[in-house]
Amino acid sequence: MSTAAYPATAFNPFTGDNPDSHIGENPIGDWPAAQTAAAFTHAVESGRLNLPRPGGGRTRERWAALADLAAEDLSLARLAEGHADALAILAELSAASPLVASRWGVWAAQPPGPGLTASQADAGGGWRLDGLKRYCSGASSCTNALVTATAPDGNRLFAVSTRDLSPVPGSWPATGMAGSDTLDVRFSGIAAEPVGGPGRYIDRPGFAHGGAGVAACWYGGARGVGRTLLDAAARRDVGPHALAHLGAVDIALRTAKLALDTAAGEIDADPDDRGGGGPLRALRVRALVEEIATEVMLRVGRALGSGPLGHDGMHSRRVADLTVYLRQHHAERDLAEIGALVAGHGTTW
Repeated sequence: MSTAAYPATAFNPFTGDNPDSHIGENPIGDWPAAQTAAAFTHAVESGRLNLPRPGGGRTRERWAALADLAAEDLSLARLAEGHADALAILAELSAASPLVASRWGVWAAQPPGPGLTASQADAGGGWRLDGLKRYCSGASSCTNALVTATAPDGNRLFAVSTRDLSPVPGSWPATGMAGSDTLDVRFSGIAAEPVGGPGRYIDRPGFAHGGAGVAACWYGGARGVGRTLLDAAARRDVGPHALAHLGAVDIALRTAKLALDTAAGEIDADPDDRGGGGPLRALRVRALVEEIATEVMLRVGRALGSGPLGHDGMHSRRVADLTVYLRQHHAERDLAEIGALVAGHGTTW
């Protein structure tokens, strides 16, 4: 897989930067979680997920690789993004190096309801995790995970082996992102190694950088959806209305790419976020790409009708996957946070 920077003159927003890429042409078919897990394992062991670290001067290449994976298969990209994020977190917060070929997830969702707690047997003892962790992507396919849990001294991040964990069967009955192996997982006295101190998972520059990187996956998924309309227009006369939608999709995807490239450049220029712009940058790029991805799905549906949704398994799955994946953006709650940050900083346009 090429991770070269997008060439300025040859970029096609539907296919990405690699003219030799066959993304969108591989008949993935109806992949259950087991097959996606096999693809994830191969991606790790082949070195495909040995991505540049965010803020290391090649963030644009990192995000281009994630976008390519997402255009290929969003469930695979969800596992790949979690693995790549975990390696970046470990590099930022821990001196320990993960084992070669280990497959990592980041299980940090904390929705309302039962959660995960961390405790120590005594002051010098090891940590143990108990409870239920929800939204664990790669629950059965990751060898290790970084997990957030509530400890007596605050919220902490821990590294765990998944060997003795208990994924809850049937806890993700949805069609969207079914291949991502996202399940609830039960912990019962699971040995855990702390990664950083209390609050360090969120209070670090890489948290915002990683959050912005998720938008690269959304963009790649939208690119794959848009490719269905582009291919249809190349094969037959789709009419002026569909062509208008195609033109709007082209502008939208190019806008998303420009926003991601700009954000990547800003991160590389200030990897430690000394300027303090990381959280607002991440929220802005996520909000923009979420809106663009939603627009792309809407326009492709209006341009082509029910045909691809009813008869193109890859396209219909991609739409279902992207619809779910985009809900990592918290809609009006994130927009309200942007508004508060903008008001507090006296931003001008």
